[in-house]
Amino acid sequence: MLSEATTSDRDAAGIAVTRSRPRVSVEFPTLLLILADYGGWLAITLAYTRWPLFIVAPIAAVLVTLHSSLQHEIVHGHPTRWPGVNRLFAMVPLSLWLPYERYHHTHRVHHIDRRLTDPLDDPESYYWRPEDWARLGPVSRLSHEIQQTLAGRIVIGSFWRIGMFLRDEVLALLRNEERVLVRNEQDVRRVWLEHLVWCVPVIVWLKVVCDMPLWVYFVTVVAPANGILLIRAFAEHRARPGVRERVALVEGSWLLGPLFLFNNLHSLHHETPKIPWYQYNAHYRVHRDRLIAENGGLVYSTYFDVARRFMFRRYDVLPHPTGRVPPAPEREVPRAA
Repeated sequence: MLSEATTSDRDAAGIAVTRSRPRVSVEFPTLLLILADYGGWLAITLAYTRWPLFIVAPIAAVLVTLHSSLQHEIVHGHPTRWPGVNRLFAMVPLSLWLPYERYHHTHRVHHIDRRLTDPLDDPESYYWRPEDWARLGPVSRLSHEIQQTLAGRIVIGSFWRIGMFLRDEVLALLRNEERVLVRNEQDVRRVWLEHLVWCVPVIVWLKVVCDMPLWVYFVTVVAPANGILLIRAFAEHRARPGVRERVALVEGSWLLGPLFLFNNLHSLHHETPKIPWYQYNAHYRVHRDRLIAENGGLVYSTYFDVARRFMFRRYDVLPHPTGRVPPAPEREVPRAA
């Protein structure tokens, strides 16, 4: 274990290095990747009637996955210093089901690191309060337990996540949602109206220009893309006493890492979300030992390592071990996004 003083000193040094780098007005690698992703999506969907679906669908799914990774970058202030411009890059809903503004809100709340894994305060937590878990019926419990394996999370969780999100949004629209985070102070109707407007050109392109049925697009592109994203999210967090110990690292991921824009180095991302994706690996090499010491060794060599451990075995118990996340000492709390 590092001493408290040593950990604090190294943390301060790491943050100082990051903050000393001047912020460029436009991160051109990210901007070019955004344009390439949209261009590739237009080209591959246009090929729907000319190429076999077993070629079109996987390429389109990868591009939609990359689009989601780029939206994640944009949530954290990339690729320009102008939020309005960044927002325009993110608003086109290639996945159709997730309004960018809702994702922007919930993911920023997720980055309140002292509440990570809390069943109520962390919108990306899969944990339950024991009393809520006890109220679930056997079918619901079984479906959640299956999704604690990587296979279940990918196959069932992809459709389940979309369905549960849309259900919660309907409750929020009807003002029947009791959870403040889901209900939120956002104008949910405005967010969804704007989202539906942005969906129109996507649907027109798919239906009119590409002659692709929406159900085909959803089943062969959107759901698989969501499943790929769930591989990344599967082992990102674990309920542990220390704040930094709750955030994992997946090293050596040269297949999925680029697709996730190196968010597999998740502990680094939670510490310094302002650095662009193309600087992650260099930054990680400098701070690797400190990050691993601080997260208690919650490290996987690759996503194949994650699959080997948890493909058909449970990742963790679903009732949160302490019910709720207790308040954290300020010195343990990483910087917010």
